[in-house]
Amino acid sequence: MNFSELFKLSGLLGRFSPDGRCLASCVQYRLVVRDVSTLQILQLYTCLDQIQYIEWSSDSLFVLCAMYKRGIVQVWSLEQPDWHCKIDEGSAGLVASCWSPDGRHILNTTEFHLRITVWSLCTKSVSYIKYPKACQQGIAFTKDGRYMAVAERRDCKDFISIFVCSDWQLLRHFDTETQDLFGIEWAPNSCVLAVWDTCLEYKILLYSLDGRLLSTYRAYEWSLGIKSIAWSPSSQFLAIGSYDEKVRILNHVTWKKVTEFEHPATIANTKTIVYKEVEKSPSVETERLSFPPTRALASSLFSTQSKYDISQVPVSLQYIKPVADRANPKMGIGMLAFSPDNCFLATKNDNIPNAVWIWDIQKLKLFVVLEQLCAIQSFQWDPRQPRLAVCTGNSKVYLWSPAGCVSVQVPVEGDFQIVSLSWHSSGDSMALLSKDSFCVCYLEREEV
Repeated sequence: MNFSELFKLSGLLGRFSPDGRCLASCVQYRLVVRDVSTLQILQLYTCLDQIQYIEWSSDSLFVLCAMYKRGIVQVWSLEQPDWHCKIDEGSAGLVASCWSPDGRHILNTTEFHLRITVWSLCTKSVSYIKYPKACQQGIAFTKDGRYMAVAERRDCKDFISIFVCSDWQLLRHFDTETQDLFGIEWAPNSCVLAVWDTCLEYKILLYSLDGRLLSTYRAYEWSLGIKSIAWSPSSQFLAIGSYDEKVRILNHVTWKKVTEFEHPATIANTKTIVYKEVEKSPSVETERLSFPPTRALASSLFSTQSKYDISQVPVSLQYIKPVADRANPKMGIGMLAFSPDNCFLATKNDNIPNAVWIWDIQKLKLFVVLEQLCAIQSFQWDPRQPRLAVCTGNSKVYLWSPAGCVSVQVPVEGDFQIVSLSWHSSGDSMALLSKDSFCVCYLEREEV
């Protein structure tokens, strides 16, 4: 494993381009585009204000920079650095901005969700979509880029509109059987739209492309409901994470529950492997000590190394009782992700913040638990193979694959707390992001 030097960053805004050639990062109001292999700066753009969001176009030719405070979006071209585009929403304000799948239209959501404005970079034409709903995930594109679903709210009822992305014509408009719709997400095969309700109502609805209700699933009533969902890459399974600390798996044939995964504080099954992170103080050979010690040696002297031990079951994990009188209590399944080969599902139960659970989807059983010393901040699967990268807010990155588990210290000076990470599309490198800096980690092929 090799690591680059640290580069400045603000707002956790570091993104690989879809074609994998460039890496865009933001420092206050500057957008820096680097070559992925050399990390040399290819382009440097200056925006009108501090950047709060960036997104690459699907063909990696343009970068969108949104400045929500100013209600402005600026678009930069990699091929023509002199070309520039500024979209000002004016008094309508701006709360969200994204690319359409063709990379030539920009969708801006105005303040108070009054409308979505569709701006064309090619014809400079403008279209409007009325009544978008203010919810966590209100716009969803199919993976093939042909259709867009928008959650709407009018006359105190929830609706879904499906648009054709080529000409923004309305294809279908239908009401949903939700109390207060919270999010929508297409299956990867673009055939089924999952719609789920507010956390006060456990309900998930599955609609076809033409607006037919295929199925409704409710696990229980009168308790906090759905917290997170994830489609498997093959579209055969839908995983639903709930506030009751369980994941329920629905199948794509009957949309009935196949199984449910519980996340207890004690792991008793002898077939489950529990990797426990343990700290070990670095051993120093006295002959190597020179005073004052060199900077590289000093940083290795005082940083604690860690490794994984395999724990004997039963294992008790650190369980945190949620504070019942506070808003957004830390409880339930907050993170879920399927591996790219559909074989594994990684989950995090917010009541047990230091553990990652990895489930074998073929056997529908718990396979591995990683017990970390610090709370899990983020995890993400390698896009090419079943390999999971985890970060916990310290200067280490953790990798799991079916072959085993490894903890790697990032060799940087000073305080580098990794709170987010993202894989390169090739799976050969990843960006490790802290609040004010980032580095790139390069992996050899047979690493783990």
